[in-house]
Amino acid sequence: MSGVRVWMWVVPGLCAGAVLAAGTAGAAPGPEADLAFHGTATMTGDRMEVRITPYDLGPDPVADASVRLRWSVPLADAQRLPARCAREDARTVLCGTGALTADGPGELLRVPVRLRERSAQVTVEVGTGWGGGAADRDRTNDRLSVLVLDTGDPYAF
Repeated sequence: MSGVRVWMWVVPGLCAGAVLAAGTAGAAPGPEADLAFHGTATMTGDRMEVRITPYDLGPDPVADASVRLRWSVPLADAQRLPARCAREDARTVLCGTGALTADGPGELLRVPVRLRERSAQVTVEVGTGWGGGAADRDRTNDRLSVLVLDTGDPYAF
């Protein structure tokens, strides 16, 4: 444990300690980016399409990030996903956003999927899968869910 000092104080019935790591004080913070996602979800029968525009509200740009889409019901085993998307599990798809400039929108993602079974309503959770290595201090705007009814109408988030 070179560079790390451990002190321990023992008081009858109480134990207290401190750990100091060398070289961590004054370390430069990494990039910060406030990621957010807006779009629509539409369902007709067993088919859904989610359209997402990723945003980086700054202050720093992000070279690449990913958005995680998780359905409340299982997806069909066979899917034709966009090139930058991949299945994570039976209900989840991850999609790369590409580069995001600070204070600007990214490229529109269209993610069509088939559900394993037809459902009258489905909830889709949308959130950051990976933030490109940047710290996101405001996580309130990058995780959301939208209830989608089998009406063919777009539901905005």
